[in-house]
Amino acid sequence: MRTFDPSIHMTSRTTDDYEAMYAAGVRAVVEPSFWLGQPRTSPASDSMTPAEDTALAAQLQLAAAHGLPALVHTPHRDKLAGLRRTLDVVRESALPEEHVLIDHLNETTVKEAKDSGCWLGLSVHPDTKIDEERMAAILRAYGPEQVLVNSAADWGRSDPLGTRRVGDLMLAEGFTEDEVDRGPWCNPVAAYGLSGRLNLDVAATDATHEGNSILRGEA
Repeated sequence: MRTFDPSIHMTSRTTDDYEAMYAAGVRAVVEPSFWLGQPRTSPASDSMTPAEDTALAAQLQLAAAHGLPALVHTPHRDKLAGLRRTLDVVRESALPEEHVLIDHLNETTVKEAKDSGCWLGLSVHPDTKIDEERMAAILRAYGPEQVLVNSAADWGRSDPLGTRRVGDLMLAEGFTEDEVDRGPWCNPVAAYGLSGRLNLDVAATDATHEGNSILRGEA
């Protein structure tokens, strides 16, 4: 099963995780850049303050100006109110809804997000977000057409193979292969492909030092 994990914190993972992900069919990932003190370059909101509204609006404007899609992280707290405010800011921007991925949705927010026309980001995280069974139930209720399933794989108990496990469960529960292919592959490719910069044809790297592709001893 081919997999594009559209939001996963790989700085939390090990080399063994990368190998296991590849063996499971993962061929592309997008890592949020705000982890471990890195500069935050994806819009996000948590407390819904005026300052966050201003920052979100500015980043949506940047995306519109440069012809890029935007991934928007919805609040951890009071999620439905946070989603509604987020959608208000999106509608006030120059970026069309179909170029916006609303991430970290759950059962309380997915319907309104779907009705907005945005892409729907759902994170598999057994303790803090959604487990595989809940994810499959959401996909059965709302369909896979706009959904991007991601593993998140950040703090606490998490699994970098969460997206693949959702696909396996969907097949076991009677989803078609085409339906299963949408969330882990087709939809992420379509959403991020709106940038015009997505290139999935990556040439193999020759090993240069004892099986390690990192160049060593170079000036």
